[in-house]
Amino acid sequence: MDMSKGYIFAELDVTDSERFYSEYMTRVGPVLERYGATFLIAGGDPEVVEGGRTVKRVVLLEFETRQHAKNFYYSEAYQEIIDYRFQSARSHLYFLAGVAPDQPAHRAT
Repeated sequence: MDMSKGYIFAELDVTDSERFYSEYMTRVGPVLERYGATFLIAGGDPEVVEGGRTVKRVVLLEFETRQHAKNFYYSEAYQEIIDYRFQSARSHLYFLAGVAPDQPAHRAT
């Protein structure tokens, strides 16, 4: 059984701050809490070192497992509010799995 943590990583460009914060953020917090999410990163000013892209804001959410992250995203509660984000920000979202506690991290050689 995979016991690694699960993550949602998001790159955001908030295009309508008022709507994003008053409509989306006020609604998403309780849903994230219900699914046991922890904000590890929630901020602007990321420094892009490679890749030639502009990223305005990043968010990294941690969940008990990757499946918990997916359960949050596809939940009825989140799907009811996702349009507030779509209407107020452009984004790229990723599901990620952490390194399992019983597996050694890969090392560059």
